[in-house]
Amino acid sequence: MVEIIEVNSKELQKKLVDFQFELYKDCPQWVPPFRSDVFLKMDKEKHPFYDHSESDFFLAIRDGKVVGRIAALVNRPFNEYHNCLDGEFYLFDAINDQEVANALFDRVFEWARARGLERIVGPKGYGPLDGYGIQIYGFEHRGMMNMMNYNYPYYQELVENYGFTKEVEFVSSYLSPRDFVLPPKVIQAVKLAEKHGKIRIMNFTSNKQVREWAYKIKEAYNKAFINNWEYYPLSDRELDTVVDSALQLLDPKLLKIILNQEDEIVGFVLPFPDVSAAMQKNKGKSGPIELIRLLHEIKTTQWVDYNGIGILPEYQGMGGNAIIFNALLEAARENPRFIHGELTQVAETAVQMRKDLENLGVRYYKNHRVYQKLID
Repeated sequence: MVEIIEVNSKELQKKLVDFQFELYKDCPQWVPPFRSDVFLKMDKEKHPFYDHSESDFFLAIRDGKVVGRIAALVNRPFNEYHNCLDGEFYLFDAINDQEVANALFDRVFEWARARGLERIVGPKGYGPLDGYGIQIYGFEHRGMMNMMNYNYPYYQELVENYGFTKEVEFVSSYLSPRDFVLPPKVIQAVKLAEKHGKIRIMNFTSNKQVREWAYKIKEAYNKAFINNWEYYPLSDRELDTVVDSALQLLDPKLLKIILNQEDEIVGFVLPFPDVSAAMQKNKGKSGPIELIRLLHEIKTTQWVDYNGIGILPEYQGMGGNAIIFNALLEAARENPRFIHGELTQVAETAVQMRKDLENLGVRYYKNHRVYQKLID
């Protein structure tokens, strides 16, 4: 028999965090999150999500042992912006047992029903840097840091057997910056945009310079994704958290922003050196030794991750997308140690971005599916 208990103590919070580490300890593709990040998601005093929304956490127990976990959420600004009554689930992990999965999802639906919600969507987390979906393709590839979810193949069956169906999919693409060649029509679009002088690229050389532009970057971030499925207007504290988290791993020499004639940011490319290998060695810890390991990986990794690419909708038809992709490749080529690149989690609803990726000939090599189910 499976018992579902609410996580309401430090001891149970630790069990929730530890369960994932135990479940994936022998999985070479899994990248452990920072334990402190998972604890922050449960901290209702510190995490900015709780300024406006609500979440609770649950464990599945069988014979005194943790066999699954899940979080139930309601994101009120998202629901208000999209005029819906969605609940969400996140941090879903379980052994390969349908009874365990059913018990966890039953508890989430009970939680959501008590709040007058109409359907459940997920996995979907506490902010835009939390990965979306259940991975359904590309299991042989290592996860990209803590910017996406990695799970065993049986998760898809557990979720779909419960009655969830597809809401949206996010693809991640592989490219080799050294070998990649922009199609002639993209190069021509870049030249035309530069010739007309309506938009231009700005480069960075130091973290100090990046921080001087941080506020404008935050503003642009909040405007660039308004047509995306996952969008909702982020609060100041949420923007601070997103940008501050990004700057911790950002190499300023890789950052590119697009300015209009008034020097307003209308687009950006935020490439991150991939520190997945160091995170695997750190096993979720974040002490001095682990920090040194991360800093070393930032300077030596051969992988670069593009997980912050945006352009204001009104500039997408002015050569902006072409300039974005040209800047993306230039950023990597200026650092010849990068021989592998990933564009992480682009939603199928980002139609123009997906069309551009297909025209560029990148290779989709991972797929994550977000699910939905109406509440009876």
